[in-house]
Amino acid sequence: MQSRGVDVVFEQHGARKTDFRRGQSIGTRDHRMTWSKPSRPAWMGVAAYAAFPDCLEVREMRVRGKILVTTLTPQKASKNELGALFTERWHVEVDLRHLKTTLGMEVLKCKTAEMCEKELWIYFLVYNLIRLLMAEAAWWTDVVPRQLSFKHTLQIWLAWRGGRYFSSGEEDVEILFALITQKRVDQRPGRIEPRAVKRRPKSFARLTAPRQVAREQIAKRGHGRKLRARFKSC
Repeated sequence: MQSRGVDVVFEQHGARKTDFRRGQSIGTRDHRMTWSKPSRPAWMGVAAYAAFPDCLEVREMRVRGKILVTTLTPQKASKNELGALFTERWHVEVDLRHLKTTLGMEVLKCKTAEMCEKELWIYFLVYNLIRLLMAEAAWWTDVVPRQLSFKHTLQIWLAWRGGRYFSSGEEDVEILFALITQKRVDQRPGRIEPRAVKRRPKSFARLTAPRQVAREQIAKRGHGRKLRARFKSC
């Protein structure tokens, strides 16, 4: 990222120990450190390993109970600004959820690698089109695009595009933007959600063979013991 001129902010890896008594002190629980390049991992090629610099200059700080690492200097961003920026990572989680769950990219339908790649690009195209529509609606109503709901915009667009009210006229487009901006996303600072599934999975085995092969096995041998016992108890 540095070679591309991009600054980064991320949380310190749990295996790395941070000692603020070392390095160049910038402030309270805030210092500049030099990270040396570790030994080459087995999965990395020799040429790729040699392309990385021998050391990196980073800034480590404790903000809101977390150790953050960044390439931004104190002149570019203070500790409080970096702490607020780090909390914005929640948008990344939500954006990935929109791609996987809202648009249905969790399970790819294609069978070959080439077609799966095309399928991924279609999902990315649709995602960017919806985001563009949200940006235009936000500009028209003078709001921040993050205040609008992605799922609501998708539902409005599908209903509008598939209905008889679709038109490219200026008045119709303004009505579309007004419908999109009706739903606003609540401000939830410091949001924390558990990484767990609420609903319990059903007690069925995984389908590890093609469906036709599984049908033939059931026809010859029947269902498993656990499944037969469940049917008898019902």
